[in-house]
Amino acid sequence: MMTLNPFNFDTTPGIRFGSGQAKDSCKEIFKKLGSRILFITDKGLMSLGLTKPTIEELKKMGSVEIFDNVEADPSQKTLLTAIELGRKIKATGVIGFGGGSSMDVAKLSALILGSNEDLEKAWGVSNAKGPRLPLTLIPTTAGTGSEVTPISIITVGEEEKKGVSSAIILPDLAILDPDLTLGLPAHTTASTGIDAMVHAIEAYASTNKNNNPISKMIAIEALKLLGSSIETAVTDGSNVEARGNMLIGAMLAGKAFANSPVAAVHALAYPIGGTFHVSHGLSNSLVLPYVLRFNSVDTKASKDYSELAPYVFPDLDTNKGTQSVCAEFIDKMEDLSKRLGLPQKLREVNIPKNACEKMATDAMKQTRLLVNNPREVTESDALNIYHAAW
Repeated sequence: MMTLNPFNFDTTPGIRFGSGQAKDSCKEIFKKLGSRILFITDKGLMSLGLTKPTIEELKKMGSVEIFDNVEADPSQKTLLTAIELGRKIKATGVIGFGGGSSMDVAKLSALILGSNEDLEKAWGVSNAKGPRLPLTLIPTTAGTGSEVTPISIITVGEEEKKGVSSAIILPDLAILDPDLTLGLPAHTTASTGIDAMVHAIEAYASTNKNNNPISKMIAIEALKLLGSSIETAVTDGSNVEARGNMLIGAMLAGKAFANSPVAAVHALAYPIGGTFHVSHGLSNSLVLPYVLRFNSVDTKASKDYSELAPYVFPDLDTNKGTQSVCAEFIDKMEDLSKRLGLPQKLREVNIPKNACEKMATDAMKQTRLLVNNPREVTESDALNIYHAAW
């Protein structure tokens, strides 16, 4: 009999999935958010027209004020500007429409507009007090799972990233519309898809005391969907079924790591993105095999990875023994990244070798992530991993 430790499991209460849901759910969105909606997105999605059906439908019911200045790795200045606009219009609710960046800005905008609390006191785990304004998130990439996570990451200053982690910023509604992801470029589909897979892998193997059977179960389901669909989604971007599987897979992976937090892959990815502005998904992909190999020395980690292996790669022979299956799983994840056309080495994204030392130092600041890793990571270990990835 398995002995279960006490745990918490928090998630988004309402999820709507299906083609056209971004428009079809507008009545429900309006009912929850009220008559003055702050709509947070980016200029790229506005120019592509992806936001148009949702905005037009909502405008039939009330006022919609658009904030479309969200950039990749959004800055604190961007967040404060969005909040200022929300105050000006006396927003009754917030929509985040886009990738993780737009959703992150929307989460904290809803928090500050609803509570007027001091942002500086909200950083960290469980420090946000709330309440927040009603909030709906509509993802346009299948990667971050931000629509079901209680986490928002903002770039403070030139390079440092700070996060708010609190169940208060989970949205009321997540709208998953695969039609919104049909125009994603292949390289974005690949990097965000690997990001989602990393979420599931790290959640499953996390040593966080809140690792739980619900997170493990949905991490497996996420990897089944992602593993079976990612190559089709990358090579045939108009395949709605593959796009839908990726969207659900990313959402499930988000639920998993929201409650069983990620670890060293993310900790080492953050300095790559923060310093060199490499996308978050690609940053994860670049260090993934090297962190997994480092972790696989740990017996429990190698067992966890070997358990996940057949769900991602059903043709993998699981009768070879734990260490062998684990090693093959890591090799196959690396090979998958190559087949998807992603860069394989830090030098391929113009990161100089002499940057590895500073990145190793910066990675050590990610203590909230490193404590969840199956194996302790020292600064020397981080440097060796970066060198291997270079």
